[in-house]
Amino acid sequence: MNGFPILSLMMLVPLVGAVACLLTEAKAARSIALIATLIDFALGVLLWANYDVGGAQWQFQEKVELFAGFNWALGIDGIALMLIMLTVFLMPVCIGAGWNSIEKRVGEYNAAFLLVEVLIIGVFTAQDLYLFYIFFEAGLIPMYLIIGIWGGTDRIYASYKFFLYTLLGSVVMLIAMLWMVNEAGTTDIPTLMAYDFPKEAQTWLWLAFFASFAVKMPMWPVHTWLPAAHVQAPTAGSVILAGVLLKMGGYGFIRFALPMFPEASAQFAWLVYWLSMVAVVVTSLIALVQHDMKKLIAYSSVAHMAIVTIGLFSFNVQGLEGSMIVMLSHGLVSGALFLGVGVIYDRLHTREIDRYGGLATNMPYYALFMMLFTMASVGLPGTSGFVGEFLSLAGIFQVSTWVALIATTGIILGAAYMLYLYRRVIFGEQKNADAAAMLDLDLREWLMMAPIAAAVLWMGVYPESFLAPMRQDIAALDARIARARPHGDATLAVAKAQPKTQDAAHEGAHH
Repeated sequence: MNGFPILSLMMLVPLVGAVACLLTEAKAARSIALIATLIDFALGVLLWANYDVGGAQWQFQEKVELFAGFNWALGIDGIALMLIMLTVFLMPVCIGAGWNSIEKRVGEYNAAFLLVEVLIIGVFTAQDLYLFYIFFEAGLIPMYLIIGIWGGTDRIYASYKFFLYTLLGSVVMLIAMLWMVNEAGTTDIPTLMAYDFPKEAQTWLWLAFFASFAVKMPMWPVHTWLPAAHVQAPTAGSVILAGVLLKMGGYGFIRFALPMFPEASAQFAWLVYWLSMVAVVVTSLIALVQHDMKKLIAYSSVAHMAIVTIGLFSFNVQGLEGSMIVMLSHGLVSGALFLGVGVIYDRLHTREIDRYGGLATNMPYYALFMMLFTMASVGLPGTSGFVGEFLSLAGIFQVSTWVALIATTGIILGAAYMLYLYRRVIFGEQKNADAAAMLDLDLREWLMMAPIAAAVLWMGVYPESFLAPMRQDIAALDARIARARPHGDATLAVAKAQPKTQDAAHEGAHH
């Protein structure tokens, strides 16, 4: 496939589909959007099949100089490949989720989703700094419209909050990018990843990038836009927001903050640990008292993404691999949970937990799928959730036993709020006749749920499929940041113990 512009084609297909959706009526627009996303998924499978594991770090590269200092430069490594696969896998599901529930401006709705797909793939494939920034920021616009036009009653407030939070963080990043290009004399991301910026400059550059990526993740305390956006967004909006858009922050840390500013990353590692530890505990406790299902899952997303940041800044291979698997798993599981909420919301038009109960009686298949996704969210062995969390916590344990201990409480609290949610919705007595009369999953809902369930089990049973393409790139990143790796508390204990042993040996020889 050398020389074939498959990455440009993967952006062109949904772009053409988006234009076609704007020009047709509702029924045709839905079909066009679904076909476009399925073609992109097929191209993604082709991309994965042709990816040379163990080959060159950057593959499927394309470069065209558009004008002085700005290039259409695309290419992927194993990390980008996995995130692209997550995107193209979830997009057909998103189109299916709004098939019946979206009735106004259907063409524009589907066009907005296809545009989101174009821009997300652009973020993960861009190899030019300015091109990355354009894709990174432009992704806000269709998502802002999706929440603001097709969202709930407070959609205007939620969309403005989402837009302003994420935009303000990125303005500082643009200033840092301009300085970096002036300093290094290039906009090429792979070149910048190997460039050694002055240590005093790294501090400011890291903070500028952190301002943008921390909001996107989102990290505590700049996470407050997320619950509002999730609650107001239509079901498919929540799926793509939790599934893929949050991963852009993690991808930013892996692509920019860690390799370009390793010393500053080590310097600020404790800030990341503290913010992440607070997020794990506080947002889990907030999730425990929620009455709105969407809000509960939104807060659980903040807690799970905190495990990602802890793993990323553990400065070792286990932590980095764990973070990537948590991102992929969270994309599937959180997306599936929002999808599950959408299924019953379409029937009863409420997300209040207390309005449901005993759904296992009249919706057994729905109960089965939701049990799998709940267990994956909790981190049950055999599901995707376990692998990533185990690796991330094993990685941070090498750096700080205290951070590992507090981060692990997130798993216990996660089990508390997720099982509590499941028990109240699925089990117990059927108090409300309207909930008891709801029908089980139809064919469309089966076709959305079953592939995600299969992927969750596949990742849990055989994670090597997902780790293999990324292993070489994670090892390269580990080698790059190794010089700045902070000392772990266990290592310090060994270092202190050594001189005493030598003194004892000298004393023995003297006697």
